[in-house]
Amino acid sequence: MTEDNRNLLIFGVCAAVLFVIYQVWVVEPANKRRQAELKAHPPAAASVMPSAPALAAPPAVTRAAALAASPRVPVATPALKGSISLRGARLDDLFLTQYRQTTDKNSPAVEMLRPEGTAFPWFVDFGWVGQNVPGLPGPNTVWTLTQGSTLSPGQPLVLTYANGQGLTFTRQIAVDPNYMFTLTDTVANTGAQPVTLAPYGSVQRQGVPPDVGKTGVVHEGTVGYLDGRVRAFKYKDLSKGAGQTEDFNSTGAWTGITDKYWLAALIPNPSEHVHAVYRDAKNGGLDVYEANYTGAARTIAPGTQVTATQHLFAGAKTVPLLTSYQSKLGIAHFDDAVDWGMFWFLTRPIFSFLEFIFHYVGSFGVAILLLTVCVRLAFFPIANKQYESMTKMKKVQPLMEDLRKRFKDDPAKQQQEIMALYQREKVNPLAGCLPILLQIPVFFSLYKVLSVTIEMRHAPFMGWINDLSARDPTTIWNLFGLIPWNPAHAPLIGPILDGTLHLGILPLAYGITMWLTTSMTPQTGIDPTQQKIFQLMPWFFMFIMAPFAVGLLVYWTWSNVLTTLQQYVMMRRFKVENPIDKFLARVTGKATG
Repeated sequence: MTEDNRNLLIFGVCAAVLFVIYQVWVVEPANKRRQAELKAHPPAAASVMPSAPALAAPPAVTRAAALAASPRVPVATPALKGSISLRGARLDDLFLTQYRQTTDKNSPAVEMLRPEGTAFPWFVDFGWVGQNVPGLPGPNTVWTLTQGSTLSPGQPLVLTYANGQGLTFTRQIAVDPNYMFTLTDTVANTGAQPVTLAPYGSVQRQGVPPDVGKTGVVHEGTVGYLDGRVRAFKYKDLSKGAGQTEDFNSTGAWTGITDKYWLAALIPNPSEHVHAVYRDAKNGGLDVYEANYTGAARTIAPGTQVTATQHLFAGAKTVPLLTSYQSKLGIAHFDDAVDWGMFWFLTRPIFSFLEFIFHYVGSFGVAILLLTVCVRLAFFPIANKQYESMTKMKKVQPLMEDLRKRFKDDPAKQQQEIMALYQREKVNPLAGCLPILLQIPVFFSLYKVLSVTIEMRHAPFMGWINDLSARDPTTIWNLFGLIPWNPAHAPLIGPILDGTLHLGILPLAYGITMWLTTSMTPQTGIDPTQQKIFQLMPWFFMFIMAPFAVGLLVYWTWSNVLTTLQQYVMMRRFKVENPIDKFLARVTGKATG
């Protein structure tokens, strides 16, 4: 292989990385949208669940007004605060007290569930359904509080409702110190005729905020473990095409609606056979996304009663917590509520490693630095061969230039002599590509970890870095905060300066370190255009990486630093000229050697 081809191959690897990024985050989502639009809308599948309530007009009332419209019982736990509506016995008012909306310590708590009638309500219903059974409690049924005053760990609530037609409904609601509710529903038949009922659960979201469901990196929409597989549908999949209604029959199931970090999941008894439905009801011109299930029917003879126990998880998708519930309650694949991605076999261990280190060092930023060192150590033998080969390539460059001049009129002979030179000097031109290819899955896996796991949300590192999961907040356009000016407010070009051209300290550090590693790579091609493209790649990637999570830039920049050190040691070992020694020589005025 000629040096021209080698440089072209390295350029091709870089282009492939760009292609994958563009394919995953731009082309694939666009194709899915087009395919969904081309498919005909199927008829809605039959379900014994009550239809989602129709809305005559877009919701407009305030949260306070919606809460005041029904009697309520407070919820107060170490992780949650809010209330339960006695109208419908609905869980629709929850805040996550351990999480803030922004990194500001005075920022409001994250809102989990929101009552119907407000903008973008998100709530949960449980109950019973049955054919030709009058007087079943529904969304407008007002229950009576018969035990408890505030729902908290160890202090459950008991609600009752008698329909006046021989059926008495009792619901006990308990909650643990985290995010798991336990609902025990009992129906007593005091009438003269048997009745057949089935328990159900429903989590509903009427519309979604503008910042939800817009990313192709993290799944947001319905999710669950149904019929032996994780089933996940984005909001847009349910709104268009064949995905409008999805039905599953399953045992050992759970289902719900998830955001990037938050999850409302319905969990029936693991032995319960359920019929689960995902749908967009589209009532009143509004998208009403729903995940529901209906359990097996129970016949209640006169003078008897039946009981059904169900769970609700409403909170943050903290992996250790999901895993503990998975074990204690027998919830199959509950930790798959976190979107681990196609590289799950790398994403999971990377996260576990970061969690392990964080437990000892107390900083996810430091954990990322240590992870980088471990990755470099894992790739050290391969990388060492790479740098050894690259150093030898640079060392034989004068000989190759001489061969090109001697056989410039005989390309076949030139190629033959160059290959002989490679064999004689034990040089492998392809050795520089393998470590790059092997690290691409690690790169994407770490990006996934930083994007989807709540443990990285608002995780500080040092100085200006107060959220490893967000982009670098600084920008070169106001000298990294020294000038009191927000480039985003600039007329006409503000969105560009705050978007495509947003360059913070970490992206610049990444670009500089990548340029340094590139400059230490032998550039033996004779095509000046090829060499210029190769030299521009670090700055091109700097702009591509600028919007990425700071934690990813910390990883990649630190990896570049370690790469440069390894290259430098190798080049000094083989007495090959390198840019670091050149720079030191210019500074000190001494010759390199």
